[in-house]
Amino acid sequence: MSKVKTTFVCNNCGSNFPKWQGQCTSCKSWNSISEEVVLKPKNNTWETQSVKNIKSSTPQKISNIVYKEEDRLVTSDTEFNRVLGGGVVPGSLILLGGEPGIGKSTLLLQIAIRLPYSTLYVSGEESQSQIKMRANRMDHESDDCYVLTEISLESIFKQIEKTKPQILIIDSIQTLKTELVDSAPGSVSQIKTCTSELINFAKKTSTPVIIIGHITKDGNIAGPKILEHMVDTVLQFEGDRNHVYRILRVNKNRFGSTNEIGVYEMNVKGLKEITNPSEILISKKNQELSGNAISATIEGMRPFMIEVQALVSTAVYGTPQRSSTGYNSKRLNMLLAVLEKRVGFRLASKDVFLNITGGISVDDTALDLAVVAAVISSNEDLVLNEKYCFAAEVGLSGEIRPVQRLEQRITEAEKLGFSKIFISKFSKLNISPKSIKIIYLSKIEDLINNLN
Repeated sequence: MSKVKTTFVCNNCGSNFPKWQGQCTSCKSWNSISEEVVLKPKNNTWETQSVKNIKSSTPQKISNIVYKEEDRLVTSDTEFNRVLGGGVVPGSLILLGGEPGIGKSTLLLQIAIRLPYSTLYVSGEESQSQIKMRANRMDHESDDCYVLTEISLESIFKQIEKTKPQILIIDSIQTLKTELVDSAPGSVSQIKTCTSELINFAKKTSTPVIIIGHITKDGNIAGPKILEHMVDTVLQFEGDRNHVYRILRVNKNRFGSTNEIGVYEMNVKGLKEITNPSEILISKKNQELSGNAISATIEGMRPFMIEVQALVSTAVYGTPQRSSTGYNSKRLNMLLAVLEKRVGFRLASKDVFLNITGGISVDDTALDLAVVAAVISSNEDLVLNEKYCFAAEVGLSGEIRPVQRLEQRITEAEKLGFSKIFISKFSKLNISPKSIKIIYLSKIEDLINNLN
């Protein structure tokens, strides 16, 4: 037996220390260091006899390497394929993170039972009957999907050797435990070791592995940060549990773009793909109301229209409230300061509330002009035409700045029947739309004049 080694590991960042201390010197977090006993056996658990016989790679000149396009494993979920760049790459490791109850397990189970490939779904959190109950709600059966409830990595690899799946799904990485490390499941050493074993298995056998990772209260994937560096693709499943819409966002992708998103709707039968988000994110109203503005935004590579709602009211208490849902609150405060300083709106004594419809979060700077228009509309009780949309950034001096990929935004707005789009005067366009009028603005005063 190998010599037992005791280390002190930070559960937040994974740093090692020779002795215990109250604060981690790397990530500055308190009370995150715990003692772990690490064992280092000679053999890896995943190396079955068939895998050991695989010839190891040798160095080659880059000019002599023959490259061919990888045949991706295409799923029946078009949104999932779009986010990954066309499908699952053989031998890749995909990490899916998200808040509890957001629908991570539902998404992967839905993909697993609809795949035209042999799939092994490993769950360390639910029983087989619970998984079967969820699968029944999806109205789809598959003879190629195997369900295994196990947390021991050694037992999982024994079952992999028997079933020989084409895709492996792990739910979740925090529940796995290997005998290589003598510590509790979910510890830094266990997560790193289990992930490393899964990566070696995926690369040597060309079997794609999809793992679910829990997140911390700060919204980061639980475990050491090195976990995200080890995997090939990092996906984030976002949304509000009180709303039905979910966004699948890619934060890292070695085999495709990181600018893609997938939009889903949660219902009783699972997650429904949304191919045209613009139609569902704009609320239907019987009459036009003040404080509503439409923005032509881009999330990922896809343009869509999104509704911004603002409410400006007299502050009841001494300190005015500033609240935003789905939009950066600091940027909202900046835009309110610009309206106060450059235009003369007295908002210092008023409450301002901002909401992005659909329960999703948007970081696009093109939302600035729509936010300003919605705030002005609510403050002046001015009703904006529902066929108006906005796409521009607002600077600190009150100037209207251009945004990227404006042609896509204008084309999307024209397709959905909008009559006017407000953009920056300094934008460079290579298209001449026929059914939509372009209004050029240089400063916020121009916006106010065009709205009146």
